Amino acid sequence: MLSKILKGCRRRHRKSQKELYEMFYAYGLSITLRYADSRDEGVAILNDSFIKVFDNIKSYDRNRPFKPWFRRIVINTAINYYHKTKSQREWPEVELSENNLADKETIISGISYSEMIEMVQQLTPSYRTVFNLYVIEGYTHEEIASRLGIAVGTSKSNLARAKQNLRTILEKNLTEHRYDGR
Repeated sequence: MLSKILKGCRRRHRKSQKELYEMFYAYGLSITLRYADSRDEGVAILNDSFIKVFDNIKSYDRNRPFKPWFRRIVINTAINYYHKTKSQREWPEVELSENNLADKETIISGISYSEMIEMVQQLTPSYRTVFNLYVIEGYTHEEIASRLGIAVGTSKSNLARAKQNLRTILEKNLTEHRYDGR
């Protein structure tokens, strides 16, 4: 079925484009929401991603899975969005001490995906972007620095601060749940 839809997209058939959009909308939105300040911004990034998919569908290698190709376009579109709005973003230049890098990770179960997205969206755009690229997408600090035009130390600093801020947000949410009786 997907191959038929992709074939239609290569021929610029609107029906096929609509079917592909509907098929991958939720998946794409789950990616963009991690980078966006709001749901509206996530949808805008996703719509830009689909435009790029439709414009570049002929370059898609049919012998490879579609989903990773689509994912790469969505991530790159989110990064491009932040490049466009970079002047509005802060990238503090802070070097980390070894103590900050040695923080233990805490695994919290029982948090829904939507709750985690809401917490990540509370991070500043610079922290959120580095956090997503490093933790979720698996980029190295060198790759992040290159893609975002920042220093490697800034990438490391923003990741450490993002984790620290997420811990604070998580603790606040857990405290509120205890007092709310949830």
